[in-house]
Amino acid sequence: MSRIQLALNVDDLDKAVQFYSTLFATEPAKRKPGYANFAITEPPLKLVLLENPGQGGSVNHLGVEVDSSEHVHGEIARLSAAGLFTEEQIATTCCFATQDKVWVTAPDAERWEVYTVLADSETFGTAPEPGLTDAAATSACCGTAEEAAAEGACCGTEAKQKAVASGASCCG
Repeated sequence: MSRIQLALNVDDLDKAVQFYSTLFATEPAKRKPGYANFAITEPPLKLVLLENPGQGGSVNHLGVEVDSSEHVHGEIARLSAAGLFTEEQIATTCCFATQDKVWVTAPDAERWEVYTVLADSETFGTAPEPGLTDAAATSACCGTAEEAAAEGACCGTEAKQKAVASGASCCG
């Protein structure tokens, strides 16, 4: 099963969870400090809430959740063959899950990921900064500066500012 993912920045996670639980008549599938996600059946949607005070009401990133690594690798091949620049992250830990994913950037700079969840994780996770070789890679993060700092990632530092300036998203 595939479904669209919408990752939103929210100012107050508790208020947002209460609102979206009411709107979609379901509770979060996963809830961690500064993070919640909903696996909504109708309409099919993966809604991710990332607590980022001062950024509430903005899109963090967009995505398509797919059912397998083979599907992700198929999308890497298809998107590359179509001439899109792809940023692959295989077996990366991000947003409390180990995932295989590929990122593309739309003409107006919206970041899209096609991903599959391989396993849950107890850590928020870090992922390689897009566009850098393995030797030169620094960490980029998912979510809030506070969570990233707790995980040792770069959010809130000069490295994150560099990643954002180069067009990288906070979650990929």
